[in-house]
Amino acid sequence: MNSNRINYDLERRLRRYTISDLMKYIVFGQGAVFLLMYIWPTLGYRLYSLITLSRSAVFSGQVWRLVTFVFAPPSSSPLFILFSLYFYYMIGSALERRWGKVRFNLFYGVGMLGAILTALVTGYAGNTYLNLSLFLAFAAMFPDEEVLLFMFLPIKMKYLALLDVVIYLREFIVGGASARIAIVLCLLNVILFLGGDLLHTIRRESQYWKTRYNFRKAMRK
Repeated sequence: MNSNRINYDLERRLRRYTISDLMKYIVFGQGAVFLLMYIWPTLGYRLYSLITLSRSAVFSGQVWRLVTFVFAPPSSSPLFILFSLYFYYMIGSALERRWGKVRFNLFYGVGMLGAILTALVTGYAGNTYLNLSLFLAFAAMFPDEEVLLFMFLPIKMKYLALLDVVIYLREFIVGGASARIAIVLCLLNVILFLGGDLLHTIRRESQYWKTRYNFRKAMRK
């Protein structure tokens, strides 16, 4: 039996357990938590403290945190939260359309598992790297897609992704053991699902800039 047939059978079996338009529910949940934190801070921050991923809390019986941590909003700024939620919905929906709901659910689920393993090892984990994995996946799939940086400066996704990689590579090098564990485990989904695509993109970009450099060098002669 070839690999395509195996993949088809696996997808058919998993389809009933997957969620269509998954990012819609995640973004809606994050927006609802943020709105509650903004208009009713006492209740909102109490809710926030109950949904974040903590090893001690999970071991004390609060197992819902293994799922609810994905609903923690990525920002406390009213202006930035709108941009963030729209951005993550856009890239998540684009990935689901490209991959299909089964593979996208698996990608997100492996990212969640990485965050859970991080919490078990270090004591705490958030969804920052999980959100980053969506961004890196989108950049690998749509490297030449442009977004408006600071709402007015067009820039291609591959360059933003490269900047993020450099930032987190530096954090991996200079950070402590907890930071290294978090980065590796929370980006397992990127490594498993997109390792080949990312390497291909890096090689292609390296070849492009090498060719461009050699051309300019030849022109100067």
